[in-house]
This record gives sequence, structure tokens and C-alpha cells, in this order.
Amino acid sequence: MSDWNRFLECVPWFVKPGQNVDVGSPGSWARGSLPGLPRLSALLASARVTPVSVAGRSYELLSWGSSGWLCEPPRDAGPEFPATLRRFWSVCGGTVEQFFGPSTLWLNQDEVLTASATETSLSDVIGHYEWLWKGEGLTVPAEEMRSYVTVAIEANGNLTAAHRETGRLVLFAPDHSFSDVTPLPGCPEYSLYTFDELPDLASWIEVCAAAWQAESP
Repeated sequence: MSDWNRFLECVPWFVKPGQNVDVGSPGSWARGSLPGLPRLSALLASARVTPVSVAGRSYELLSWGSSGWLCEPPRDAGPEFPATLRRFWSVCGGTVEQFFGPSTLWLNQDEVLTASATETSLSDVIGHYEWLWKGEGLTVPAEEMRSYVTVAIEANGNLTAAHRETGRLVLFAPDHSFSDVTPLPGCPEYSLYTFDELPDLASWIEVCAAAWQAESP
């Protein structure tokens, strides 16, 4: 079975009826490694890459055995984005679907490290939840969160975001089912958190890549 057919077997809803699909020939990863992201670099180096077009939109299917990611193509990015995200985008545009992979912090995410994820403003979203802070006599940190860019959107609406300059990672989880997280100072439960062992975007990417690498043949 081809990688694309295996993907469709797991994610049959991705291609809508009547949409035109063009599937290219699979090949090896040829974009080299990423400084500061050794586990991700090793994972990508072992991937099979299949170019795909669905309804005129380009994707790349990255596969390891029977598992993989459907990704946006690489893209350019300006200095308003975290340096780690800019490096990532130079070789991969982020994932819109994953299949048959390990359980990681990327599980159940609609988008991970995509350009469209960054269009969701963390500041605006938490503004709709200001009652969480006001109920505790606290001030919602909407202005502070303008310095963060969303890097992942979970299906239930939870957001992961990274600071534009430092890469510091925060999690907005009003639908909270996470362990190993701590409320951000000045924030109530079920609002903004930090990851106890993952201080920044690079460490978050690396721990998830390591899990995928361990699962790959």
C-alpha cells in the first residue's frame, strides 16, 4: 500500500467528494538538518516525502513506516516569529494531520506549527475568558500575550503559544486534561500554564520529535 493510501485509510475525511488529487512520487528527505533541533533533524532525515495536491493546494506527506504527517510546504517568515519557528518553516510548513503515531503533546491537534495557527491571536482568545481572571480578582494578561504567537491548536480549542523573541512556551487550556503543567503566575486554574519540563518552543518540538523517532522503523 502506498503512503498516500495508508494516510487516506486513517484519515478518510480529509479529501472531500469531487476534489481533485494529484500524488507525486515518494522520495527521500533532502533538506538537511536544523541547528538546535537534533531529534527533529534525525526524524526528518529518515522520512519518505510524497508531494500531494488536494483541490489545488500543495502538501507534503512525510512517512515513517505506517505512520506520518501531512504537512504544509516550507515557507518564508519574517522576524516577528520566533527564531525556532522560522528555522522549522525553512524545511516544513507544519502539520495539518497525523496518522498512526505515538501519543505526544501533538496528539489531537488540528494544526501544529502552521502559518494558519499563528493567525489565531492568543491575546484575543483569552480576552473572551476574562471572567476566569476577574472571578479570582486577577487581571487578564491580554497585553502580555500579544508578545506570543500560537503554534498549535487543539481540537477542543486549547492553544499552545511561544514568545516571539525568547521562544518561551505557554499553554491556554480552559479544557484542561494535562499533567506536568503549572499555572502561569497571576493566572487561575484552567487558564494559562507553563510546561514543567518544556520551557520553550525548541524543547517542545524536540520531545515530540523524539517520541516519533522512537516509533519509526
